[in-house]
Amino acid sequence: MPQKIALPPDVKTVMFLNVPFACLDVAGAAALIAARPPGAPFAYVVTPNAANLTRINELKDPVFIEIYENAWLHTMDGAVPRALARQLFGLDIPRTPGSDLTEALFEHHIKPDDAITIIGGSEEMLERLKARYHLTNVAMWVPPMGFINRPDEVERCVRFVLDHPARYVFFVTGSPRSEYVTRLVWQRGTAVGTGLCVGNSLNFLTGLSTRAPLIYRRLGVEWLHRLVTDPKIQVKRIFVDSLPVLLAAAKARLNPAAYGMATPDKTAP
Repeated sequence: MPQKIALPPDVKTVMFLNVPFACLDVAGAAALIAARPPGAPFAYVVTPNAANLTRINELKDPVFIEIYENAWLHTMDGAVPRALARQLFGLDIPRTPGSDLTEALFEHHIKPDDAITIIGGSEEMLERLKARYHLTNVAMWVPPMGFINRPDEVERCVRFVLDHPARYVFFVTGSPRSEYVTRLVWQRGTAVGTGLCVGNSLNFLTGLSTRAPLIYRRLGVEWLHRLVTDPKIQVKRIFVDSLPVLLAAAKARLNPAAYGMATPDKTAP
């Protein structure tokens, strides 16, 4: 098992629902990732949202918990978890969604000749990404639907990353599939670069999917826009996969230590 790579000592982290969130905004997190030199040992980034925190604290998925324990950088994606952290525990954790982080990397840090490997996506996404950012060194593997239940297909994803060393490795097959593959890549101990589990971010960046209008994002109700525009898929995601984070937060309020947290500040609202 490879040794987990530590964050720089000047990066403050705050524990919330068993996750050590980095107190970095989008620009700060992107700069930290970009500061890793080419060829650096593989480390990976996760951007927890309500569904991820539910999987850790309510479903208690042991593999997912292990993935988060070994992640190099955790940034706050969800508006609802961020609000819970502030209102119930007085924790001010900057919100750094995976989609914003991905955009910041491409807009301000990734150079045309940087080596990039992508697991997931589509050919159209790849062509749009290359055209927009004049990329010249991109490798992509798109596994078939249901690949996560086929060990041979999972191994092909892992092998592709190992065979295509890159400075940035984007896993965009959806959670928890992306995290499961990332874990296996990290466990091999020979990969390089920074892995990013960032959901639908590359489709947003290339215009193949549309994010909620800015006003929804600023108000922290991007989930509401998704629910209205795609209720068939989003009902389960919001009410089954994500809503139990409220229960986890309530339990943590009663017993913070069980969630890796200190007793909440009594002066918090």
